[in-house]
Amino acid sequence: MVTTNWNRRHILSLADFTAAEYDTVLQTAASFREVLGRRTKKVPALQGQVVANLFFEPSTRTRNSFELAAKRLSADTLNFAPGTSSLTKGETILDTAKTYLAMGTDMMVIRHREAGVPLAIASEMDRLNTQVAILNAGDGQHEHPSQGLLDLFTICRVFDPENPRLDLLRGKKIAVVGDILHSRVARSNIWSLTATEMELHLAGPPTLLPKWFAGLGSDRPGKLFLHWSLDEALADADFVMTLRLQKERMTNYLLPSLREYHQLYGMTTERLKLCRPDVKILHPGPVNRGVEISSELMDNPDRSLISQQVTNGIAVRMALLYLIGVGKGG
Repeated sequence: MVTTNWNRRHILSLADFTAAEYDTVLQTAASFREVLGRRTKKVPALQGQVVANLFFEPSTRTRNSFELAAKRLSADTLNFAPGTSSLTKGETILDTAKTYLAMGTDMMVIRHREAGVPLAIASEMDRLNTQVAILNAGDGQHEHPSQGLLDLFTICRVFDPENPRLDLLRGKKIAVVGDILHSRVARSNIWSLTATEMELHLAGPPTLLPKWFAGLGSDRPGKLFLHWSLDEALADADFVMTLRLQKERMTNYLLPSLREYHQLYGMTTERLKLCRPDVKILHPGPVNRGVEISSELMDNPDRSLISQQVTNGIAVRMALLYLIGVGKGG
């Protein structure tokens, strides 16, 4: 196990992560990835601790990944369902969190449709002088730190599965294509993928990729570029990440049709010829097949890293729970 000191109690954003913190997560996740390959996929690292998954918004991959990660670390888990909770009777979100605190919860994993809710709960836990750690599992259009970290882990493992680290990505190019505007995944990936000297190219329709995105990461080691046509973004790319069209968050008519979107921005085997010969494809899921990416490309084992992202997500979330659960902010 990595022995680097960890001084962060809450994981709310990747905007202020240091290079050392990224490498600590990557190397800790690599050790847990090895555990997941064993016959007995469980370690006693968090035995006796309680992890509460408070998901105020629907989720399949993230919620189950965090639950399985906690169980692999031998922690006890509590799962929150808003439809059958006291929220329906008028209880506030902070009071819900305090209820879980009173039950002896050590870590809370929070997902909410509104940005800032995990931060508000973390601030309340700190005000009460508790040792409870808060992990942001996605808040509105703000961030999704664990997804950004598992994407980074997946990319780094392409070059060195045993010792993934940031410096492996120097000089590489990745294109992130799709609904950048509404994507918390895109925002977390902007911070993680510009933490080292690589090129990050964002591509999408002008309505889903405003010009102000160019100002994000301007003081980072990596370089950020914006494109409203796809060919230049894909040219000689080492990786392509496609993003889901988040129709549930679109309040205006931002696209003519899904068919036209696929024709202009959908990833296909033919379009992939613009990239490097060994290009790899990622998608955070869930996938709209035939819209963001063709089924043929998604299921191509020589190109697609999508299934690996899901598996790696468990190892990365084990690493995050371990670091904040054992370290307790130093």
